Amino acid sequence: MLNKSNIKKKDKVKVIAGKDKGKTGIVLDVDLKKQRVLVEGRNMVKKHLRSDQSTGIAGGIEDREAPIAISNLMVICPECGKPTRIGKKILKDNRKVRVCKLCNGIIDK
Repeated sequence: MLNKSNIKKKDKVKVIAGKDKGKTGIVLDVDLKKQRVLVEGRNMVKKHLRSDQSTGIAGGIEDREAPIAISNLMVICPECGKPTRIGKKILKDNRKVRVCKLCNGIIDK
């Protein structure tokens, strides 16, 4: 498995599979080794926390984001606003950028 991804931090993505199918969010973190992504406000799970008297942390139940597989996400193009596949292009100033396959708009600014 290659450690490459078309999805980067701060990208706007749409979930295409799973319990949050059809919803969008912003990427918080990308784990390339595990091929998983944390998306803000999506795939929420309940985490049970134990209280710790020595540090004063109260116990309880906390909602937090769980990682989603990269294959279940599509990047939303900032120009056309649609979920799209990603292409690569080298510009005249020798920068390698990601481009939208639908409108050929540049995703990287």
